[in-house]
Amino acid sequence: MSGRKSGRGGKAYKRAGVDIVAKMDALRAVKRMIRGTFTPGAVGDIGLFGGLFRSPGRHHLLVSSTDGVGTKLKVAGLAGRHDTVGEDLVNHCVNDILVQGAEPLFFLDYIGMSRLNPDVFREVMDGLCRGCRRNGCALIGGETAELPNLYPAGEYDLVGTIVGSVARKDLVTGRQIRPGDVLIGLPSSGLHTNGYSLARRVIFDRAGLKPGDRLPGTRHTVAQALLAVHRSYLTPIRELKKRLPIRGMAHITGGGFPDNIARLLPPGVCAVVDRSTWRPPALFRFIHEAGRVDRDEMYRVFNMGIGLVVFVRELHAVEALETLRGAGEKAVVIGLAEKGKGEVVLAG
Repeated sequence: MSGRKSGRGGKAYKRAGVDIVAKMDALRAVKRMIRGTFTPGAVGDIGLFGGLFRSPGRHHLLVSSTDGVGTKLKVAGLAGRHDTVGEDLVNHCVNDILVQGAEPLFFLDYIGMSRLNPDVFREVMDGLCRGCRRNGCALIGGETAELPNLYPAGEYDLVGTIVGSVARKDLVTGRQIRPGDVLIGLPSSGLHTNGYSLARRVIFDRAGLKPGDRLPGTRHTVAQALLAVHRSYLTPIRELKKRLPIRGMAHITGGGFPDNIARLLPPGVCAVVDRSTWRPPALFRFIHEAGRVDRDEMYRVFNMGIGLVVFVRELHAVEALETLRGAGEKAVVIGLAEKGKGEVVLAG
């Protein structure tokens, strides 16, 4: 993998805080796991300076996105569980290109640690590889950095870049959205990978809960609720695209409903989101009440139980719901596109 080369380190570097030998041993241990993500487009082997992948063809566009897991990693550290965050990262990035109609091709990761912990590293890589396999995405490159003077002791950062492709005729931009179009919401699995700075402040600092405590209003522990994997919407959206045209899609991440939906809206169109059409899960209700967080701010920070929003023509709404529900989604109409100035109106 790019940035993951073999070599032997000296004692002086180890005394300075970087153990190259341990790093290379850890990388060799996960090579078979990484090769298990390879798809037919992957070329070559792990260990080159750059990952290789076959071009999808001249009638396709490449779509790329980079993102990180953020302070959800702190929750993983508190809980002592690191096997979910890699899948979080892959799924988040898959969704970011999916909303433009793209299918994932390959993925690259960056793991920066204060000091390499082989067990934590293997757990993170296991999640990354699982996420790539489930999304049909080859993990062809990455970088593992041991930086003791940059990251606090025991902490790490996790970032990824995804590249996908879409036929030019299938590109989804939102430009076709018109007044009267229907907004359909697909449920999230939890906070996904956004809003954790606020969630941690409320749950751990204000409410005084610990990772092993039961989250009020649920059957789950705090750790289980906060570490629920950021889900991928690739499978249900594939099914929907087979049946009808999609006008636009928004992945509800940082910035919540106002920022993410507004990215799609063409001039002269606004989106009215009716919050009475679904009930936010208990985790969001607890943060709202225990943290005394303003209701509108909740919808600007969190996904509130809706992880993806799809715009379809009104005449396709029933078929879209049936298709999504047939794919196992508890999809619901959450609003309408109306004449306006490109803003998102939170109603209900």
